[in-house]
Amino acid sequence: MAPGLATGTWHIDTAHSEVTFNVRHMMTTVRGSFTEFGGRIDMADDVFASTAHAEIVMASIDTRNAERDDHVRSSEIIDVAAHPLMIFTATAVSPARTGRRARQQRYTVDGDLTIRGVTRPISLLTEFHGTSIDQYGDVRAGFTASTQILRSDFGVRFNIPLQGDRVVIGDEIEVGLAIQAVLARH
Repeated sequence: MAPGLATGTWHIDTAHSEVTFNVRHMMTTVRGSFTEFGGRIDMADDVFASTAHAEIVMASIDTRNAERDDHVRSSEIIDVAAHPLMIFTATAVSPARTGRRARQQRYTVDGDLTIRGVTRPISLLTEFHGTSIDQYGDVRAGFTASTQILRSDFGVRFNIPLQGDRVVIGDEIEVGLAIQAVLARH
């Protein structure tokens, strides 16, 4: 088991966590986040038998442009009226295979991601940053994770052609997580 990571249920502290993304938009990159989400990590005695589940409220997208956010929420792109949640459920945890010497403990968290009712397997490269006890006596753990997905894999195909073979919105989306979790008290 990862040192300091006790067995039990760990709840995501949304006030100290974030879900971010980057996507190509024309000739630059748009960065955004989702402001409403939640989830838990069920840590097993054997860290590799642990599970996790998270739900992200799609209407909470924030790219710092209200008009763009409204368009992304529309039925042309995400369709939040019909598909209000993005859901991730971890299916396996394994040691990460990275070519460089990591300063933190790295894991690959495989799971199923559902967007617009379409479920696809993804892998998150995850780093465990340790645990600490806060001023209230709660045990906290820190993680960061990243992955890349293709929005077309989830049925998000809207685009506008530009000159040549360019389009307004890129297909590849970089996803980043900074998670602080709190161990549930029994």
